[in-house]
Amino acid sequence: MATTSKQPRVVGYNVQSVVETKHHLIVAHEVTNLGYDREALSMMANAAKDVMASDEIEAIADKGYYKGEEIVACERAGIAVTVSKPHTSNAAAVGRFDKADFIYHADRDAYLCPAGEWLTYHFSREEDDKTLRSYWTNVCEDCVVKHRCTTGKERRIRRWEHEHILERVQKRLDDDPCKIPLRSKTVEHPFGTIKAWMGATHFKMKRMENVAPEMALHVLACNMTRVMAILGVPKLIEAMRA
Repeated sequence: MATTSKQPRVVGYNVQSVVETKHHLIVAHEVTNLGYDREALSMMANAAKDVMASDEIEAIADKGYYKGEEIVACERAGIAVTVSKPHTSNAAAVGRFDKADFIYHADRDAYLCPAGEWLTYHFSREEDDKTLRSYWTNVCEDCVVKHRCTTGKERRIRRWEHEHILERVQKRLDDDPCKIPLRSKTVEHPFGTIKAWMGATHFKMKRMENVAPEMALHVLACNMTRVMAILGVPKLIEAMRA
């Protein structure tokens, strides 16, 4: 599977899992050959929705799962998403304003910059199958804080056609920042248990068709252990017979 540019390929497997927050049971999992997580959000969220009793679920993920198209797919499927946004711009690191410092106003379809000027819409273009709208103002040359904003002629902001969905996701996180620590305490719990059982070893099987059932057995054992701890063995047997 692909890993990094320095070590582009490795023979290995990546396990995706969804864990519910109440009892820390694994409700869905998938063994893949993808060395990264950003393509897995909608796949795993929909898999969890298919097996959960509730029609309304919320998927909480870390920034490794942040991808606009995946978030939009989840929201369209009726799955609320809370996911951290990675910082991909170095503007703030060098003392310049970040895109987050420009506030979008839907009623004017314009951005308000830190200097109080409006960046208005000029044109749209297709890039990587995305429709991007461009905004800027012509007064940047005379701005007293231009050195903190851009090294070009003017500061331009590009807005994806589905940006409002990403903004809704960010607001959900801003309103309840404790959800991200909740993710760590929830999904890492079963992984920690399974890894402790496996020890410092790799999967014993080879090839996807063999590794997948091996992981399924680990998941089954983990869930059974949790249910026995929660209900007790007699109640578990009673429920299985019902």
